Amino acid sequence: MNSQHIIPESIRQNVETALSYYPELDSTKIEFRFKKNIKKSTMQARPRFGSFFRSRKNREYVILISEKFKISDQEFMTRHIPEDIFIGWIGHELGHIMDYQNRSKLNLIWFGINYILSDNHIVEAERAADSFAVAHGMEHYILKTKDFILNNAKITTSYKDRIIKYYLSPEEIMELVKERDADKNN
Repeated sequence: MNSQHIIPESIRQNVETALSYYPELDSTKIEFRFKKNIKKSTMQARPRFGSFFRSRKNREYVILISEKFKISDQEFMTRHIPEDIFIGWIGHELGHIMDYQNRSKLNLIWFGINYILSDNHIVEAERAADSFAVAHGMEHYILKTKDFILNNAKITTSYKDRIIKYYLSPEEIMELVKERDADKNN
């Protein structure tokens, strides 16, 4: 168990599986916390406000996890979704943390403002998080998560449309895997 990571016991195993793909986050303080409701999202990664003004290596992060999510007006407990899908969701959020760590304080502030105000910036941020997850070998989980959302008849069209609009498609993920593997072989 890593003392830098605060993880609810009910999701510890899945979170630790996702974290195992990101060894560079071993010394990064990250709290995984359930929240009653997160607007338009199931999970959300962000820097802790109190650590925002510290150096990059001393920043702390929180990943908020909505306790419930809706599929066609039916509520489900997030901790009860299939393991691979949950791991994929966490892997994506850890991708956001990787992205944040590369940003200066000013750039992080600008990033947050743009995320709120610009659809194009949301696309850039979400695709970057997916790209970090794939670069770290999590494509199996990310693809399962996409399949769960996009091919689940009970998930609303509006949620599927949001995933299609903002995130990498399964085809783009496979292209990144090909590029990553080609780079390894060169």
